[in-house]
Amino acid sequence: MIVTVVSVPDGGTRRVSVREARRRLATDTFLLLDVELQERQSPEEEPVARSLGLPEEELEWFGSPDESARADYLGQVAGFVVPLVHDGEIAHVHALAGDRFLVLAHWGLRAALEHDITAQVRRERPADAVAMLFLLLQDALATFRRAAVAALIQVEELEDDMFERRRPEQFYLLSRLRRHSAVLHHSLLPYLQAVEEVITRRMMSRDFPEERQRLAREFQRAARVVLADIESLQDATRRAFASYGSLVAGEQNGVINRLAIVSVIFLPLSFLTGFFGMNFSFLTNRLETRDEFWLLAVGLQLVAVAASLFLLHRTGVWRRLRDED
Repeated sequence: MIVTVVSVPDGGTRRVSVREARRRLATDTFLLLDVELQERQSPEEEPVARSLGLPEEELEWFGSPDESARADYLGQVAGFVVPLVHDGEIAHVHALAGDRFLVLAHWGLRAALEHDITAQVRRERPADAVAMLFLLLQDALATFRRAAVAALIQVEELEDDMFERRRPEQFYLLSRLRRHSAVLHHSLLPYLQAVEEVITRRMMSRDFPEERQRLAREFQRAARVVLADIESLQDATRRAFASYGSLVAGEQNGVINRLAIVSVIFLPLSFLTGFFGMNFSFLTNRLETRDEFWLLAVGLQLVAVAASLFLLHRTGVWRRLRDED
């Protein structure tokens, strides 16, 4: 477990021991603590809450890698499992916020979070831990919005490429983007619902400060915008799939039209071939010379082909096929 203290307001970071972090949690008036956890904890290792001197019975979920998105208000402390998009995958950050401290716990996100947190601290200069918590929640929403916008641009580019030239790999890419949009929506929606319940319940309380109400309203507005972006991405992927299906149907119609033309040409030929292949007395007794054979067996077929081509030309089938190409 790697524990880093983020200094406010300059945004500097300093790595400390677990014992030092525990002591500062009990004494500092404003402490921002970042905890990098191992992917797998050994059975002998203490839970994160107990290591930091936090009430373990209420925070069994804190630092557990299998926890889903959540938002709880535990008396003087608010606890969150915040989803965010990191390197194209959904990651989770555990957050505990009180009046004096904000503790973050995560796996494999130390470099990215350190950069984002220090930049937020230097730019916004939050007044307390709750303000810093809302900055974290806003930043997590921003990762979803950036992922949704980037995927939406890819869908639009794929749709433009499809109309220029359809390729099978475009269907595979669209499938991946549609799955990506579903993962974003599935990861964000339960979290937003849980946070909405906690924020609404706190905003109804008379002792909830006006400044925190403003931060909560800003978060709610940002959440609605991000959710709308993800739903727009889902609509765009559905539209792109419909466009792909329309292009495939158009190509199949073109193939069927060509097969119909071939059938129109060869159907009279097949009939004549079958007719003159019959062994009845008229053919065997009357058609005895070579000139008669060429006149009837070949001449009639040439006339049938010419008549078929003339009909195709007069009905405009050739022109429609040429325009489609």
